[in-house]
Amino acid sequence: MKIGMSSYCLTPAMAAGRKSVYDVIDWAADHGCEHIEFVPFYLPFVNEEKGALDTGLIDSVREKCAERSLEISTYSVNADLISPDPAERRREIERVKLHIDTAARLGIKLMRHDIAGFRRPFETNTAENFERELPLMVEGARELYDYAASLGITTTLENHGFFCNGSDRLIRLIREIDRPNISMTLDVGNFLCVDEYEYAAVKKCIKYAKIIHFKDFYIREKSKLPGQTEMFNCDCGSWFETLGGRMLRGSIVGQGDLDIWEIARIIKGSGFDGYVSVEFEGMEECEQGTRISLDMARAILALA
Repeated sequence: MKIGMSSYCLTPAMAAGRKSVYDVIDWAADHGCEHIEFVPFYLPFVNEEKGALDTGLIDSVREKCAERSLEISTYSVNADLISPDPAERRREIERVKLHIDTAARLGIKLMRHDIAGFRRPFETNTAENFERELPLMVEGARELYDYAASLGITTTLENHGFFCNGSDRLIRLIREIDRPNISMTLDVGNFLCVDEYEYAAVKKCIKYAKIIHFKDFYIREKSKLPGQTEMFNCDCGSWFETLGGRMLRGSIVGQGDLDIWEIARIIKGSGFDGYVSVEFEGMEECEQGTRISLDMARAILALA
């Protein structure tokens, strides 16, 4: 396994102007990361209004990573391919293709894109709606997979958000899309967003994983957090609500309520030998939280 981090971990530092993307690369290399995953928050690889790539930025980031001997493992973007408006769906497909072009220029072979919007209203995240919208999801994902494959890239799907989440839904999607090597970005914590037992879900999905997001959450009953009702704001340590009404907040790896040790044993026992990408989204200062999370991830995976 190669243990590294997502640039998402240091988004607060980039948002505050404390770190540039080049500083993030240096930070990852200085803290022993074997790879880095890029998420384009405060990282404008693509000018979506103009429909153009910032090739200078992309090239300089690729060269900086090579200079620091830091492998770029994957590139992950949010997306919503199932708008009821055909014109909006087409615009979104073409937007994601620009990000696939970015991944190709970065020289990587793996890219994750979403299928459904993260902020869908909770009441729409039903099994009935999933079945109704499955043909659109498959159509969009196949087009993006085929486009990426033409550039030598394999796409992955992540258990992300509240609609395209849960082990059965992700496995169903992968089988329906039916493309060679289509796989998962397996986030060990995100199954909690849909109140699925995370150990069983990881065990079911690990054979589909090309990259693993290694993270941790605090879990609380909503009744024990009076006044903490903010929804969908999972960054910077805010509480957010699951489909079943529990509350989650990002934590340092190994300090939350997931049995991350048991999850690590499942990963190790499966023979998984790909990328492990630490994701820290807690309320602690992001450099400190990410550093401790990396140290914990290495120790837990070594001892599991």
